[in-house]
Amino acid sequence: MTPSPADTLALVCEHLSDDLSGLAVRRWPLPPLGPGDVRVAMAAVSLNFPDLLMTRGLYQVKPTLPYVPGMEGAGVVLEAGPSSGWRPGQRVLLGGKHGLLAEQVVMSGAALRAMPAGLAMDQAAALTVTGLTAWVALARLGQLARGETLLVHGARGGVGQACVQVGLHLGARVIATATEPARLDALAALGVLVLPSAGFRDGVLEATGGRGADVVADPVGGNVFDESTRCTAFSGRLLVMGFASGRIPTLEVNRALIKGFSVLGVRAGEYGRHWPDRHREHLAAVHRLAEAGVLQPAIGAHFTLAEARAALAAMAARRVTGKIVVTLGEAIGTAPA
Repeated sequence: MTPSPADTLALVCEHLSDDLSGLAVRRWPLPPLGPGDVRVAMAAVSLNFPDLLMTRGLYQVKPTLPYVPGMEGAGVVLEAGPSSGWRPGQRVLLGGKHGLLAEQVVMSGAALRAMPAGLAMDQAAALTVTGLTAWVALARLGQLARGETLLVHGARGGVGQACVQVGLHLGARVIATATEPARLDALAALGVLVLPSAGFRDGVLEATGGRGADVVADPVGGNVFDESTRCTAFSGRLLVMGFASGRIPTLEVNRALIKGFSVLGVRAGEYGRHWPDRHREHLAAVHRLAEAGVLQPAIGAHFTLAEARAALAAMAARRVTGKIVVTLGEAIGTAPA
């Protein structure tokens, strides 16, 4: 048997920085393979906003430096420990708080999942974080019901697009906002009302006959959150999913009292750590929706590992509609058999 390599090429965060200057592609040590571990050749890693925030020290998870970014990806098992439950050649999804932006990774077999049928590697890599967030937010916490109105902010991004897809699947009427609504023609073609993110309140109230949105999915925060409180329906649910705007808003709670709406924080991963059985149910639901073509991650741009720092810069500048994927190996356009 060929001995396992001692290291791999990876994007390494050497020190925290606002301008990504702390990132470099270099060799990174691989731990020895334990009996329950697997070694995976990464094919694609999907970037998420927390990846960027971690490199700046602005996320609640603060890895010990140096560390390798990357929360979710897809690849092929190269080597499997005898008690890992996997075998070489299997296509798998990987997830964690960081560590995946590398050509190869070694991790516990318990952290892997079989790839849903019919997905290309880049789509599979981009499925879990956004799909799980959308499903937990809307189906579990928001209790979105058929016929209700769903307002989705940040609809150009991965979380926003997943929320639109899940909302339509659940039978909601969907309104989406974005800084450049003209770039969301595909959503408009599905019957989604697309509004500019500046001054959306009047459009939402007009579209709902003055009632407002029953559920608001907000990964943006800042002024978008402030304005959302003014167009949430009585007994509505305002889902706090992140602060891509850079400002964490505050709420005058008399507004929630008067309008009777709830404000719910969405941390799909943490939710799963508190309720593992529900987490498994949610992951199974996301996989079913992906295999049925309901959840279809929209890939906006591909970068190589050598370009990974530029990929994070593109995310920071909001230059890409949809998901940004770093490709590392196998042909990304080929779906599994």
